[in-house]
Formats: sequence, structure tokens, C-alpha cells
Amino acid sequence: MPIRQLSETMINQIAAGEVIERPASVVKELVENALDAGASKVEIVTAGGGLSLIRVTDDGSGIPERELALAIARHCTSKLSDDIHDIRSLGFRGEALPSIGSVARLSIRSRTASGDSAAEIGIEGGRVLPVKPAAANRGTTVEVRDLFFATPARLKFMKGERAESSATGDVVKRIAIAFPAVRFTLAGSDRSTLELPATGDTPEGRLARVAQVMGKDFPDNAIAIDARRDGVHLAGHVSIPSYTRANALQQYAYVNGRPVRDKLIAGAIRGAFADVLPRDRHAVTVLFLSLDPATVDVNVHPAKADVRFRDPGLVRGLIVGAIREALAGAGIRAATSGAAGMMAAFRPGVAPFAHPGPASGHRSYEAAYRASGLSGFDRGSDLARSPQRPLDMGEARPARNGFAENEQAAFDTSPLASADARAGTAEPAEALLGMALGAARAQVHENYIVAQTRDSLVIVDQHAAHERLVYEALKNALHSRAVPSQMLLLPEIVDLPEEDAERLAMHSETLARFGVGLERFGPGAVAVRETPSMLGETNVQQLVRDLADEIADNDTVETLKERLDRIAATMACHGSVRSGRLLKAEEMNALLRQMEATPGSGTCNHGRPTYIELKLADIERLFGRR
Repeated sequence: MPIRQLSETMINQIAAGEVIERPASVVKELVENALDAGASKVEIVTAGGGLSLIRVTDDGSGIPERELALAIARHCTSKLSDDIHDIRSLGFRGEALPSIGSVARLSIRSRTASGDSAAEIGIEGGRVLPVKPAAANRGTTVEVRDLFFATPARLKFMKGERAESSATGDVVKRIAIAFPAVRFTLAGSDRSTLELPATGDTPEGRLARVAQVMGKDFPDNAIAIDARRDGVHLAGHVSIPSYTRANALQQYAYVNGRPVRDKLIAGAIRGAFADVLPRDRHAVTVLFLSLDPATVDVNVHPAKADVRFRDPGLVRGLIVGAIREALAGAGIRAATSGAAGMMAAFRPGVAPFAHPGPASGHRSYEAAYRASGLSGFDRGSDLARSPQRPLDMGEARPARNGFAENEQAAFDTSPLASADARAGTAEPAEALLGMALGAARAQVHENYIVAQTRDSLVIVDQHAAHERLVYEALKNALHSRAVPSQMLLLPEIVDLPEEDAERLAMHSETLARFGVGLERFGPGAVAVRETPSMLGETNVQQLVRDLADEIADNDTVETLKERLDRIAATMACHGSVRSGRLLKAEEMNALLRQMEATPGSGTCNHGRPTYIELKLADIERLFGRR
């Protein structure tokens, strides 16, 4: 087949295959156009999951009538200067509208602030319709009908209406977080209406918008991030370690206001939380990176979902360092979801009409029960045997307004057996009640410390808490000096691609600090002479290749550090206070004070919470006092 020039329609349909993946892609492109036009209000309407109808209306600057024909022509845009590296808008390719028009029925109706009337242009399957007068307010309305009617094969790859509607909602929410001063409305016959009122472009307004999208619990369980390094600014919020999700769908990242799904940013977030989250849990984050547009390339993906940084190591280091510093500085905090789960677990009991008698094994209660006279009934009588006998047994004993003296004495003098250890009978010092974890009051089931603050009840898992304390101490000792290494009897020669060998040689000093001694051994090879003692007998070949991959991806040696940290975590697990050990009051309070002083002590090494806090107000609600 000879080489020939493709038709304009075919070119646009090929471009549509790159840019227009599904209805959500159309919504993304149209909403970005509205925001680039300075809109303060964006309304989206869909039907049939977006395949039947997508309508986006904004109150932006509008398109002059003479420019409507250019708006649907390829590579025509008002957003790009002569410098491709100075991109300050969401869109810049000039491909979205002609691409959409090549596979759907597209109409654009627009009016500028100075225009006397609106104008409308249409394009159906690549065929351009003439411009005609129309009636409209200031702004632009773009309507897309019968998406992919011109390429019916694409319809076979679409998911169900509900799935497409959900994807569209996710796109709108993701964009809305970056523009809190804009009001967004998403409605249609295929969905429930989503309204996101404008909250203002202030720190409080941005957090309010995040709460609109991610739920009102997030601000109460989030830590603010604000860090700068070498011209790169990172801001936003991350969840505390005990507030997590089962997937990473609620990790939102923005580069110069542009929503992105970048593996470097995702990897940095995962690395920052590696010490405090289990492998199957994910942090909730909203992060905004601001940097010189010339230092980031957004023109590496047709849908502009990925970006490429000039200095990826700087960006990764900033994200990891800022999050870890914020977690360390946030002190000890429990997720509100823990208290909510505790509230749900407690089912307020309804006092039964019957008194079932003493619970088995509770000696103090049995003593009080016998002393009260309730055990003095005729055991052969139907009344005594009945499980529904009333509490007020006036015929069996004298009626009285309260406990008799002998009954009360039974409660006062009998030993309390409900706790394994008690933290003293005296009232806790006022200073201890003012601490974050309060004063220890008891130890129950030989594993849980019950503490009291001025306005809450705290339950601590002593093993999980001490495990975190030992782990942090081991890590500090490990990273405060060079890691001890062991000399190999015979150097291990590892064959690698030349570029990997060169990278390892460039990082040899850093690797030596972590206990790995290596040097070049001819072209495409390195000789490993030392490995970290903590690793014991290890697969040197695999270790070196993993390090080479890590350096190639992120220009760091985090892989080795993570391996050493995992060993420290295992040592901490076996060296911490075990469940089943009785603690004295002084030991319990000392553990609480250490937790307050240790960063990340809200979770153990495996990501489980170390304590749960229940506010006094919640307790009162459980008992119907509120």
C-alpha cells in the first residue's frame, strides 16, 4: 500500500483515540476549557453514563463568533505562547474539541461579555456545520450527544452506565479540589446531583472544599503540609496513620493546579507512610506541588495525566521528608473513626424486667447478690425459678427506697475482680489528666491499659504501643551512625548493564554508609565486598539489582533502607512488652509518657492502632445522657 496523506476526519479520530478514552475524558477536557476561560460556575449534565449526553455550561469569558470555526480546528488554541515550556493553563494542545467532534455530535454555543448576542457552531462525525445566531447568557455551553456514534467499535469497550457515571463523578471531584473558588454542579438522569458550592481560595476554603469531596471526617483526621525546597513548594493535607483506606483512590495530587496520576508522587507517598501503615492500607492525601513550569514537562501524555520532572529526586525527597516531618510534629492523635467504631460496637443494653442472677465467675457480684437477699427466696417456688421475676420483690423482702446497709457494704468491701491491675485508688494527678493520653487507671485482660484524661477514656494496646517505641529506638540507633557491615569471604561479582553499574558506582559512598561496600569490576560489572550485618546471609545478586532499579527510578537507595527498617521492625516485635504481662501503675504511666514523646506511636509497626480514645460526650450519648 503506498504512503498517502490521511484525511482530516481520520486524523481527528486517531487523536480522539488518544484523548477521548471514555465519557469521563470528554468531561475532563470540557471542564478544563471552562476553567481556563475564567469560569466561576461550571454545570455538568449527563445522560446514559455520558454516552447519550454531556452538557457543560460555564460563565467564563466566552468565544467570539469569528473564532468559533477556529475552536473546532486542530492545533488552534488561545492558551499557548511561543514557549512550549511555559504552560500555565490546563489545556494547550488544541485537540480536544475537534477530536470530540470527529466521533460525536458536538455543538458550541457561546457569548462574550461585550457581545450583543450568542453564536453557535456544530460538528457531527467530523462534518462542520455553519455558524448561526443563538440565544445565550455570557459564557459557553458545549453539548456532546451520541458519543462514539461515528466509531461504533469503541462502544464495545465502554463499561456499564453506572461505572461510566462514577468515573465522571471522580473526574469532577478531582478537578474541583484544585479550584475551591468555583462552584461545580453535576446532575443528570443517570445520577444523583452533586453540588459543590464555592468555598474561596484561602487555606480554610481549600480545606472546606476537600471536606466537600472527601467527607467531613477528613479535616479532623488530617495533618497540614507546607514545605519548600529549591524552588519547589509542597502544600496540602495527609491523613494521620490510623485513618486509612483499602485503596489509593483517595490520594489526590496536583502539579501547578493540574490533577495528575504520577507514579513518582504515588511512590513517594507510599514511602513516606511505609513505617506506619500496613501493606494493604493506603493514606488519604491531597497534595499540591507548585514549581517553575520550565522544570516540569506536562506534554508527555495525550490526556496530560502524567508529568515528568526535571529533578525527580528533589520532588520525591521533598514529599517524603515533608510528610514524615509533619507526622513527627503532629504528636499523638487517634482517628475519629476508631471512636466511631467503638460507639458502633457498644450496643446500649435495655434493662431487663427480670434479674437473671449473678454472672458466673464474678465473686464480688455473687457476694453482693447473696447479701442483698435476692438469694433468700424459696428456690422451689415458681417465682424464684421464673426467669421473668421482677426486681421489686416486696412480698419477699421489706420494701425500701434504696440499698440496705448490708447490701451496700457488700459492694464496698468486696474486692473488685474486673481488672487485672489497678493504677492506685488515689485520684490521678491533675497534670497527668492534662496529658494527651492521661493517667493510667487500670490494666484489663493483661494487655489493655485504661487511662483517663479530663474529657475522654483511652484504651491502649500495651504490646502494640511498646513495639512502636522499641522500633523507633532501634531505627534511631541504626541511622545515627554507619550500619555495621560484614566482609564477604570472596567478593561477589554482579553483571549489570553498563548504565546500572555506573549509577551504583556514583552512589558507592551512600551505599557504604548503609553497609554495602562495592566497586567497579570492569565494564558492566561491580564487585560487592561487604553487606550489612543485619541482613545476615542474603542474596547479593538480587540486592544489588534491586538497588540499581531503585536508583534508576528515583535516584535514591531507599530499597536498602527499607530492608534494614523491616529487620528492625521484626526485632522490635520480639523485644517488646508481651501481651499477658501485668504492669505496675508506674510502668503503665511511663509507657503512656513515652508514647506521647515518640513520633508515629499512634500505630504499631504493622499499621494497627495502638490506642483508641472515646470522648466523654460519646460515653454520655451511649448512656442516653445526651
